[in-house]
Amino acid sequence: MNAPNPPLRVLIVDDEAPARRRLRDVLADCAAELPVDIVGEADNGLDALNLAQQHPVDAVLLDIRMPGMDGLECASHLNLLSTPPAIIFSTAFDAYACQAFDLNAVDYLLKPVRADRLVRALSRAHRLNATTLDHLREAHPKARTHLSVNEKGRIVLIPVADILYLKAELKYVTVRTAARDFLIEESLARLESEFGEAFLRIHRNCLVASARIREIGKLPGEEDGHFLRLDGLDERLAVSRRQYSALREKINLI
Repeated sequence: MNAPNPPLRVLIVDDEAPARRRLRDVLADCAAELPVDIVGEADNGLDALNLAQQHPVDAVLLDIRMPGMDGLECASHLNLLSTPPAIIFSTAFDAYACQAFDLNAVDYLLKPVRADRLVRALSRAHRLNATTLDHLREAHPKARTHLSVNEKGRIVLIPVADILYLKAELKYVTVRTAARDFLIEESLARLESEFGEAFLRIHRNCLVASARIREIGKLPGEEDGHFLRLDGLDERLAVSRRQYSALREKINLI
């Protein structure tokens, strides 16, 4: 006789307490058909990431629209875990808005969640790859609040507000904060597109936080050479001739 499968370890993430309670109740109603162990609840993406790193999680029931870090961003960070959980999004979006999920073969639950639909979603839940998450973010665009990197098996979050510059080096991008730097595998062009005017291009391989610019100067002995300094950093960053005029115009330095 085969041993029964262990309960599915589930994390519930929704910023609304009634929605979390309903998911708990529906999961309890489905226990005979699909045993689950609710390992925790979170009302925001940051707490969800912390819980997922503290406890083994098989699947995350993840609300999409949440203040601060939304569900799509949270999913992209969860995907960096050494053993990423399966993701099932829950949403109050209408059917038309859910086409992006259908096209990318991503399971989602429309609120209010029905028991039969929840069991079916959990039974076939699967991990999402980075390409799928990119497509979903294109369909539901919102700039991330954090970048992330896996360091020694743990996800380290980098608040976008703390970033001084982003510099492309080979296949990596160096993310520099006042405290330290990080290496991420992302496209500089994609980062520029996502974060818009918060970062300005000063060179083909470098974006800087526009709010952190403290000085623009001319390099001695170079006719067209310029540099830039940022708050909290003594390092001189080269400004290309091509970007210098556009930079002056954008920050109204005449």
